[in-house]
Amino acid sequence: MAKILVAGLINIETTARIDHFPVDYMSVRYPFFGVRTTVSGVGFNVAKALTLLGHEVRFLAMIGQDEAATFVRHALKQNGIAQDFVLSQLPETPQSVILYDGDGRRMINVDLKDIQETTYPFATYEQAIAGVDLAVLCNINFSRPLLAATRERGIPIATDVHTIDSLTDAYNRDYMSAANILLMSDERLPSPPIEWAQTVQQTFDNDIVAIGMGARGVALKLPDKPVQMFPAQQVRPVVNTIGAGDALFSSFLHGYLTSGDAERSMQAATLYAGHKIGESGAAKGLLDVAGFDRLVASHKA
Repeated sequence: MAKILVAGLINIETTARIDHFPVDYMSVRYPFFGVRTTVSGVGFNVAKALTLLGHEVRFLAMIGQDEAATFVRHALKQNGIAQDFVLSQLPETPQSVILYDGDGRRMINVDLKDIQETTYPFATYEQAIAGVDLAVLCNINFSRPLLAATRERGIPIATDVHTIDSLTDAYNRDYMSAANILLMSDERLPSPPIEWAQTVQQTFDNDIVAIGMGARGVALKLPDKPVQMFPAQQVRPVVNTIGAGDALFSSFLHGYLTSGDAERSMQAATLYAGHKIGESGAAKGLLDVAGFDRLVASHKA
């Protein structure tokens, strides 16, 4: 399996089930077994999935010097994620609160604390990057200086910019232009996904552009090929869609690194994401490599 550097966010995530959106005011609610607190964050979710899928993950992240950091480190150990490059650089660990309803819709509230103003030590990055096959640089500020350094080393970069509405997006343009493999959501696109995928690839010369479209599936653009559409897969009843994009991204990277076949890897990734959303919590419902292989085998025609 591959050696993969992942640089991204860890946060403490609290999910709360609600009846519907918009939320009606109530002074007290009792959603039994509908409120859970776990460790999550895009970086953690991707690092966990890729570790479960059998890869050697070098995880660059920053957490607090607080009680929440103890919770995080326990989760890292429990999930077999190496902690060598997870640094207690922040006064407080970032947190999120997510409201979700029975239809899978969600509202995410993320408190990043002061991580966006904190620099990850470059010397530590240099230790971590040696010998890796792929760098997954999530669009959190501390990974921004690592884009150019990684490209200089000739190491492919994968990133997910999530919601995007412009090619000149001041925050995300660096990530879009540096990525060999680029994922995003269709939630705020200024044009239809097929047209947008073509425009993005023409602008930034990415090797692979993928657009997650929720229940409508995924659009995939490869060089010299038209945009291909992959329908979403309903593997089990939907509980919460939070983390579906991270699961899709991680499992696609796993398949592509393993086989080099982007189309087949995306088809399998839709199954992985479809299974994941049968649980609540962005880092829950992730399959290991044996479970993923069984899932794919069970859905072959």
